[in-house]
Amino acid sequence: MSGGEAGGGDPRRQASRRRVIAALREAGPLSRAELARRTALSRATISSIVAELRDAALVVEGDRPADGERDARGRPASVVRLDPTAGAALGIDFGKRHVRVALADLGHQVLAERTAEIDSDHPAEEGMALAVTLVDDVLAEGGVEASAVVGVGMGLPGPVNAASGRLGSSTILPGWVGVEAHEAMSRRLGLEVQVDNDANLGALAEWTWGAARGCANAAYLKVATGIGAGLIVDGRPFRGAGGTAGEIGHTIVDPAGPVCRCGNRGCLETLVGGPALLALLEPALGPVTMREVLERAVAGDQACRRVIADAGTAIGGAAANLCNLFNPERIVVGGDLGAAGELLLHPLRDALARAAIPSAASDVDVVAGVLGERAEVLGAIALVLRGHGGATNGAQDLEPASAGASSRRERMSSLR
Repeated sequence: MSGGEAGGGDPRRQASRRRVIAALREAGPLSRAELARRTALSRATISSIVAELRDAALVVEGDRPADGERDARGRPASVVRLDPTAGAALGIDFGKRHVRVALADLGHQVLAERTAEIDSDHPAEEGMALAVTLVDDVLAEGGVEASAVVGVGMGLPGPVNAASGRLGSSTILPGWVGVEAHEAMSRRLGLEVQVDNDANLGALAEWTWGAARGCANAAYLKVATGIGAGLIVDGRPFRGAGGTAGEIGHTIVDPAGPVCRCGNRGCLETLVGGPALLALLEPALGPVTMREVLERAVAGDQACRRVIADAGTAIGGAAANLCNLFNPERIVVGGDLGAAGELLLHPLRDALARAAIPSAASDVDVVAGVLGERAEVLGAIALVLRGHGGATNGAQDLEPASAGASSRRERMSSLR
């Protein structure tokens, strides 16, 4: 496809081009004057870069709505916007028992999504084969050729080595341990693949489009089969030296507690991860799913409400340590158990307030995520968009697929 080489090889020119693309992604359509103000580039430089990007089919120009900014003659000012038909991004999310794939254009329009169930102990090859099938499905539905895809983001539930893309041994997907996931998936798809921890991607999605939007320092707690934290520090995802930052589920809360899959005793996850909560309820309710537990809790089942509240208290204590160390302004709670809302959040906030130092506790808001079960796959898309054109925080809203996208899909399908 065209577009990726606008600006030549001059590093300073490329940096300026990235600043312009990032500004458009953050704010949506902007006039050239607004672009100059946002990027601190001269009007002449802006005009030159916009021309390059337009020639590369990365941006389009058109009039602003009648009530917008006007030029010196009183006419609606021409605005520059990213051309959504210039390419597409794929996101893939592997969970304990699911594979989810989504396709979005560069204007943040979700074109197609697919989800399929998979055995929790599946080997990596089986999971990747299913993902490839789902990728083919969303590309067909979105009317997008593989050659128009600018990149693929992929989330895995466990620590991902930043250099090799290899999943660590404490993952909830034992069939993936030691697999160099980005290389293996890149070979299957014939596309560039970036791999990250699923909680990191949930954080990136909520920071880009959701409940952490506008926050320079935020944490995303994914509370599901496992428990993990994704961190945003000074407006950037923070992964640590080797990609294992945020493994809050493996903080020890009971040294004499159950043995965790990581080999330690009493990790937070052994007490309030999904399997642990379901095991607590089985004597009273028999085998149940987390969805059924949440439904029963909302309906007033006291056992379910008690287990969720106790989980909130335990997570709040761990989150207090996170606040003391990291001092976020917002903690976003997602994952399966995050859907419990205030049944979980109220005791979580109380425990955090008791255990964190007052200054850290007073700085932080604890809120529910707004992207639900799609957070991680949308974060995988955000990972691609961020690498393609710079920062995405403050980006225009991510839109669901709609009939109005059909003309864009038709244009994108013709890209080579």
